[in-house]
Amino acid sequence: MNLKIGDLVTRISHEHDILFKILEINGNIAYLKGVDLRLLADSTLGDLVISKQEEAREDGKIIEENLRGLNIDRSKYFYLPGKILHIDGDEEYLDRCMSFYKRMGVKANGLTLVESSISSKILDLIKEYRPDIIVITGHDAYYAKKNDTKNLDNYQNTSNFIAAIKEVRKYEKSQDKLIVIAGACQSNYEELIKAGANFASSPKRINIHALDPAIVATSLALSDRNKSIDLIGVIEKTKYGSDGMGGLITNGTMYVGYPR
Repeated sequence: MNLKIGDLVTRISHEHDILFKILEINGNIAYLKGVDLRLLADSTLGDLVISKQEEAREDGKIIEENLRGLNIDRSKYFYLPGKILHIDGDEEYLDRCMSFYKRMGVKANGLTLVESSISSKILDLIKEYRPDIIVITGHDAYYAKKNDTKNLDNYQNTSNFIAAIKEVRKYEKSQDKLIVIAGACQSNYEELIKAGANFASSPKRINIHALDPAIVATSLALSDRNKSIDLIGVIEKTKYGSDGMGGLITNGTMYVGYPR
């Protein structure tokens, strides 16, 4: 089989469970990125087969499900959703999230930054964009072979996410005034929450969908700032529910006005 960069493939050894795009080929090894899941992996070429699935196949369905879930009376009131600053370590995933925000009618600014550089730049970005909600995401991984979920050295980028969250909390301690959503696939959920995140991944150290952080952010942006969110309802909108995302009860960030 003549595999090339950009091909959509699945792995025979993993029973074709995840759709990947080939990023690079080096000898007999292909470096892969999940199409829907925030996951980087590698594989021998012999373990890969071309997939007939369409790239980004789930985005439309996810958008429609979230649109149906909105309870907004546009006949009487006008709405000012919260503003989102989305910082992502992956440009393709960021583009998909930005398209999601646009379709949902939420104002968002997005930037791609390498995970290790986010903490050094995040304060300047907060001052520039003045968000109500900050998303800090990209790629992460838990090295299960080391068999210690508490040791941060066993995670690819959790420490970088924690450092960024702590910088945010130096600027704004209140988790009600500035909401933080942090983490990626298999991140150390407990430590991200301890650092000051309102929402984080991943309670069960599983992979999360590319749009999961954006789904949570949008739910908060479109929730009344005078009311507590439906925490379980927000989490259940994500791909894997409470296995992939968790968080704290907080108020929404949207102003509601009258008359329209």
